[in-house]
Amino acid sequence: MGQISEDQVRHVALLSRLELTEDDVRHFAHDLSSILGYVAKLDELDTSQIPPTSHSLRLENAFRDDEVGASLTNEQALANAPESEDGLFKVPPVIQDGGGA
Repeated sequence: MGQISEDQVRHVALLSRLELTEDDVRHFAHDLSSILGYVAKLDELDTSQIPPTSHSLRLENAFRDDEVGASLTNEQALANAPESEDGLFKVPPVIQDGGGA
């Protein structure tokens, strides 16, 4: 694993629609490179005697019966919404024209 370049950070920021300052870009390039270095160090460990696992802790599902309970009215659900329209939450568009990815 190698270094993460500032250009790679800028590219991922563009794809993620993140606005980063040049200070942020340098900071993330350094931090992400450090993380990859740590992962490379872990790759040096002999794990041949360790069985594969999907989780470090045993997972158990807590099942319960589905029961109908009290729910919010539409007005209550929208009471704290910054904006609503026709009984729905109004949010800014996520995909914009001309974004080019």
